[in-house]
Amino acid sequence: MSSGRDIVAILLVSLVALLLPSIDAGQAAPARKVAKARPKPSPARAKCEMPKFRIVVDVGHTPDSYGALSARNDPEFGFNFRLARLITAKLKSEGFAATRLLVTDGKARPSLFKRVGNANGSHADLFLSIHHDSMPDKLLETWEFDGAKSYFSDRFSGHSLFVSQRNSHFATSLILARMIGRQLKEQGLHYASQYTLPLMGRYRRQLLDKDFGVYRYDGLVVLSRTSSAAVLLEAGSIINRDEEMAMNAPERHETIAAAVASAIGEFCAKR
Repeated sequence: MSSGRDIVAILLVSLVALLLPSIDAGQAAPARKVAKARPKPSPARAKCEMPKFRIVVDVGHTPDSYGALSARNDPEFGFNFRLARLITAKLKSEGFAATRLLVTDGKARPSLFKRVGNANGSHADLFLSIHHDSMPDKLLETWEFDGAKSYFSDRFSGHSLFVSQRNSHFATSLILARMIGRQLKEQGLHYASQYTLPLMGRYRRQLLDKDFGVYRYDGLVVLSRTSSAAVLLEAGSIINRDEEMAMNAPERHETIAAAVASAIGEFCAKR
């Protein structure tokens, strides 16, 4: 015969047995997963549509602040303008209808911020600045051309490409610079190697790509302050007497313009 205490124990065991299935079921029920919303890429940045892709081709320097003088006393601005205009025309003929040639006036420093403001104000997808190279004054020699004293340095030649790590699209800028450098190399052109040398002084730069001549230059306003990918191309050395002659030749202009257009076309296709 069961005592009252036994009856209570039996009742407790029965109650626990009844509750266990519901407790296990609660523990075994899988937690609901909350689907995370994936950010949609910006259409302008995710895909390159050639007719709508806004490229600004910047003519380096201004008529008032013309940059370097060539070995034959011609201002850099003229070299920059001729090549930039041809690159612009080539890009438009390849389908980049929104390409714009940017010519800026004024003195050197204010013109830098003016061109950056124009590029950012037009919501450029790409900024390409065209220049021609010289050498530090301490490396120049003198000669006479057309009865006038001139300066030259035949020690180095070649093009170079610059990007800034301060640019918000540094990685993209570097990709494009490499593409341009590769196209120029495939056309038989070589890049200027002197920027890594101590003799360049304050113009010495870090070489980011030893195959295609891409350097880091954080201090350039037109590279660091543009809100798009930005590359500066030094197309050749006009302080080198032989290369100055080559940079005046239509054939060299066509070669460089075609290489730049091919690189930007490849860049657009891969976006």
